[in-house]
Amino acid sequence: MVARGEIARFWSLESLHLVSSDGGAEPSALADDNGSEEDYSYEDLCRASPRYLQPGGEQLAINELISDGSVVCAEALWDHVTMDEQELGFKAGDVIQVLEASHKDWWWGRSADREAWFPASFVRLRVNQEELSEGASGSTGEEPAEDAGRGRHKHPESKRQMRTNVIQEIMDTERVYIKHLRDICEGYIRQCRKHTAMFTVAQLATIFGNIEDIYKFQRKFLKDLEKQYNKEEPHLSEIGSCFLQHQEGFAIYSEYCNNHPGACAELAGLMKQGRYRHFFEACRLLQQMIDIAIDGFLLTPVQKICKYPLQLAELLKYTTQEHSDYSNIKAAYEAMKNVACLINERKRKLESIDKIARWQVSIVGWEGQDILERSSELIHSGELTRVTRQGKSQQRTFFLFDHQLVACKKDLLRRDVLYYRGRTDMDAVELVDLEDGRDGARTLGVRNAFKLVSRTGDEAHLFCAKKPEDKARWLQACRDERRRVQEDRAMGMEISENQKKLAMLNAQKAGHGKSKGYGGGCPSAPPLQSLRPVHQRHVTVPASLPQQQVFALAEPERKPSLFWHTFSKLTPFRK
Repeated sequence: MVARGEIARFWSLESLHLVSSDGGAEPSALADDNGSEEDYSYEDLCRASPRYLQPGGEQLAINELISDGSVVCAEALWDHVTMDEQELGFKAGDVIQVLEASHKDWWWGRSADREAWFPASFVRLRVNQEELSEGASGSTGEEPAEDAGRGRHKHPESKRQMRTNVIQEIMDTERVYIKHLRDICEGYIRQCRKHTAMFTVAQLATIFGNIEDIYKFQRKFLKDLEKQYNKEEPHLSEIGSCFLQHQEGFAIYSEYCNNHPGACAELAGLMKQGRYRHFFEACRLLQQMIDIAIDGFLLTPVQKICKYPLQLAELLKYTTQEHSDYSNIKAAYEAMKNVACLINERKRKLESIDKIARWQVSIVGWEGQDILERSSELIHSGELTRVTRQGKSQQRTFFLFDHQLVACKKDLLRRDVLYYRGRTDMDAVELVDLEDGRDGARTLGVRNAFKLVSRTGDEAHLFCAKKPEDKARWLQACRDERRRVQEDRAMGMEISENQKKLAMLNAQKAGHGKSKGYGGGCPSAPPLQSLRPVHQRHVTVPASLPQQQVFALAEPERKPSLFWHTFSKLTPFRK
């Protein structure tokens, strides 16, 4: 941390004050439509939820609870897959008992009878800790403890208290989130715009994305949430309708989440220069923001959209079917899961188009429009024999994307080189399964065959697989392709032209080499000597934080393709 006196040599804090040309305080550019700000003061928020606002407050509270003998449990927000024996692997939704939280990035915990380090940013503390006090050793708790828990919460008073806890957590975190968004908009963006010599408009758009639009949306959402919040009896609050009313507005997060990796890369480049580090720190101090770096603040919207389904699931658990808000909470839970699913799918497709663009660049003799003009996902690939009308057999390697099937030929000498040999429009054909025997159109015997028949003309493409199981995979892949096209249309799934052009441009620059990945913005752990665990465990803190799988909660149930696993054998491109 840079001392305030040191920062003053580079930036005058007074020069960053929000003062208009007439000498008065500059009004907020993000006020409500009616002109009222309706913001919470910093002191009010500290009193309401000090754990979230005071630097290190959450860690301190956790360690105090642990030292008092209390069981502290956290719920996984994302999957954490690791091959390191010193790290704790888990899936989204798993419950981890926190045993030590003295380090801000890595905590020590227990899950499934195993103790190890795990990234603190991958979990959130449970609202109702007492719920898991008996079976907190992992998500695979024993049935007796679970049944005892259910019996304990059958009491109406306990159920009401649990619902009160969840409602209050939703309200408190929403208010704190609004403050964080305001701090970003007023503490960082406004100051950056004043220093045109340091930041271009394009740079600010890359770093902050549409976070100002998110701030405006969230303020309206919180305003409606406050109207439904019952301060006297929180368990009677009916907040489900607010989520349903604003569910379409939450789609605004998709653009921000897709932009976030680029924002981290841009910010990492600027942070290599001392003047930018001191500038952002001066902005933070002036705005009286908590002790988190700017990249941590920019991650909060990504974490927030993932947290809504978890909060609503917990609220639904403590809402009886007789409660007037039960049906709305249930619908809101499904709606927010769908929102997360849509955002996750768009993120996955954006990652996919980069690989597809690099694949196209590796193909020799490509003709016609780019593959990304119509497609954004590889569904299946493999070798088939194509039989022409004249009965001639052609051994080809086929790649099935959404909307089109691309045919390639392997080089006779260099089998890892592929040549372009045409494509089939999947929107213009129908799949026909053929029985083994003689094909009437070509008067020849076929085995493991199927056709793609034109919807408008007499044209038909005949394909033969080597084995029955290969044919079955291709038939299923063709059905999956049609289903996914329909799902994308129903979800409004579209990749912008700019994103497609950028992917192709990056692929062409990279050539046949490795693609340029985004730089990670995760901090590294300090040296081991300052992090010796309380219980003197003979392990080391992991060197760096893993990258979060942002929307693992709503991951679509799609089997991973084997294409990228075998791709290195087919083309000179290496991932």
